[in-house]
Amino acid sequence: MHMEIFSLTGKRALVTGSSRGLGWEMAKALAGAGAHVVLNGRHEETLRACMAEIEASGGSASVSAFDVVDEEAACGAIDSMVEEFGGIDILINNAGIVHRAELKDFTTEDFTRVIQTNLTSCFYMARHAAGYMTKQKFGRIINIASVLSVLGRPTVPAYVSAKSGLAGLTRGLAVELGPDGVTCNAIAPGYFATELNTALVEDPEFNQFVCDRTPLGRWGEPAELGGAAVFLSSPAGAYINGHLLVIDGGMTIKL
Repeated sequence: MHMEIFSLTGKRALVTGSSRGLGWEMAKALAGAGAHVVLNGRHEETLRACMAEIEASGGSASVSAFDVVDEEAACGAIDSMVEEFGGIDILINNAGIVHRAELKDFTTEDFTRVIQTNLTSCFYMARHAAGYMTKQKFGRIINIASVLSVLGRPTVPAYVSAKSGLAGLTRGLAVELGPDGVTCNAIAPGYFATELNTALVEDPEFNQFVCDRTPLGRWGEPAELGGAAVFLSSPAGAYINGHLLVIDGGMTIKL
């Protein structure tokens, strides 16, 4: 198969939360496939270092520093991207947080904060980007969900709720936007060894749980998510719509 089917040459992508972890690896993968990638995070200095790394590897990138919970800033960033680069072809809603506490100690404020970051921001960013994508009759929206979109764990009720909601949002957008040439899919990672999970990786008991539960016997490496992002964004994934792609080493199929 000719590798052009995975090419993103000429495409313009915005990846939220892309200064580190899974977002950074997906951004690098998109850039490596030929896309111009707009890197997002809250700290411009960190983003510029990431941009320099991509450019040093022959890729194309720029930076857009904003907090996804600020709707005006987030939508304004999309407008600025369209004004500067002529459009937006790919949106990856990756930015997210987690708050852990027993239910009796889990405040309404903490619940709302997680929902706002992990779900609500994805809604209004997708809505705004779709306004441009539907006019050009092409677009790829990819929401970063989780295995907790379909499973549950104690102490993270807001995270489970947000990621479950994100799977539903993906289906709703896929049905509504499909007729205009815009696909919407979600990637549901299992346990990956990112900065967000440092405390869990370093917890011997939890680390053993992940390795025992996962048929591949290990945590995922962040770079192992990049190929899926490229696939769903590229011509190779053109007929995939409304799908939740689980990437978990087999964790969710093990009884």
